[in-house]
Amino acid sequence: MANLLFRKLICNSYWLKISIFASNLLQMKRFLGFLVFTFLINSCDDGDISIKTISFDDVVASKCDTKDIIYKQKNNEILLLELPGSTFINDATPANTPIVVELGSTKKVTYRSYDGTVSALNNICANIPAATPNVVEEWTATSGTVQITTTPILVPNTSINAENATKISKYQHYIVFKNITFNKPDGIQLYETFTFGNYFTTATTLPFAFDDQAEKCTSSNLVYNYSGSEALFLELSPTLLSNTLGVQSAVISTTNKVTYRLFAGGLNTNYFCTSPTPSTPVLSEQWNAKDGVTGVSGIIEVTTTAEGSGFKHTIRLKKVTFKKGNSEFYLGDDYLFGSYTN
Repeated sequence: MANLLFRKLICNSYWLKISIFASNLLQMKRFLGFLVFTFLINSCDDGDISIKTISFDDVVASKCDTKDIIYKQKNNEILLLELPGSTFINDATPANTPIVVELGSTKKVTYRSYDGTVSALNNICANIPAATPNVVEEWTATSGTVQITTTPILVPNTSINAENATKISKYQHYIVFKNITFNKPDGIQLYETFTFGNYFTTATTLPFAFDDQAEKCTSSNLVYNYSGSEALFLELSPTLLSNTLGVQSAVISTTNKVTYRLFAGGLNTNYFCTSPTPSTPVLSEQWNAKDGVTGVSGIIEVTTTAEGSGFKHTIRLKKVTFKKGNSEFYLGDDYLFGSYTN
């Protein structure tokens, strides 16, 4: 009996030691796991990685009047884009072919936060920036590109008497930063794509303020109508200008051209029908009518009637689209160019 009790005591002691060893081993594993976790946490914080998100998605972009700085401002934050004014061209960019600009010493992107509400006009655009509020954090882009996609904004042209006529009111420049790296006080931050947003420029106004009195050069087949500093030129084939009663038509082509020109100064009759073409006033913009399609678009229609001992020629432009570069506008379904008598 005693011998049996002794064996049980030995066995219980053995299993107790094993239990204690297993418990200690489990605690050691937990402790080691905690050490590893702590090490990983600390190793991730090397002082260079500090993520802060900046967003100006809902903010309208503006430009300084006297500086080539486009900015977005909200409360105590401001995002600046410094590019030469010539970068933004009032013309549509081809599809999937944005303007690409490399950031550098004269082409900059900067983010700033202040210790109070900032005023772009006083703190950024002024020749002598205001002393307050103070800049508390500044990021400077050290590399990356600026991509600009430009689109003309068309609106109805109600100032001319032609149904469905349109005009370009402004140009939308959609700006995106690609692979931009910011140098921050606590390290660097990289954006593969950062959307700056839309910046708008005003389109040149094309008045089309012509009356119905056209004129024709006696030495050529040029018919023109002008008002102030603008003019419409028609270089037509002789068949369209014949003294045959009735209606004749042709589509715009290399034989029958329609051109709109806007000048830097006022015009008078001495400018037209002169060879060589006078150098003043200086030409500002030229828009050429697109070639037409018979019965569809780009149609020149001439109606000839008897006028006393002569003939009156009334010219209408139907479904004509003007183009300059990659930008276009529609002159309307039926536009009266004017009439002349010979």
